[in-house]
Amino acid sequence: MTSPGTGLLIAAAALSALAALAHLGVIIGGPDWYRFFGAGEGMARLAEGGSWRPALITFAIAIVLGLWAAYALSGAGLLPALPLLKPALVLITLVYTLRGIAGFVLAFAAPGGNSPAFWLWSSTICLVIGVVHAIGLYRAWPVLSVGPA
Repeated sequence: MTSPGTGLLIAAAALSALAALAHLGVIIGGPDWYRFFGAGEGMARLAEGGSWRPALITFAIAIVLGLWAAYALSGAGLLPALPLLKPALVLITLVYTLRGIAGFVLAFAAPGGNSPAFWLWSSTICLVIGVVHAIGLYRAWPVLSVGPA
């Protein structure tokens, strides 16, 4: 399948895969990386204390992002059609886009937790990925398979 959205869906997949790898890097990098990437002092302290909770949460996020990359590659035609391809890509696009928009509000409204800088840069990244997904999905929509139910 070749569509005008193929290149953008490949780019979306690459961005999700990079985000997944960054999350794995945070696990390997430890407490300083949790701090640098804005996960919050609580997560950094848990990691310093030897808790598995930060690594498990971060690993789960990496798995989800990797799955989202696979769905974008499936939409681009580089992987077989995954189950519920169209609705999954719509949901992924909405999650990225809404997370991007919501983060700008949280940057100034959320007391404690993550820093405003974290919300601003992570929201910008999510919004960019959401827009790349949205345009790619829109352009590829006519040729996308719904995949097996």
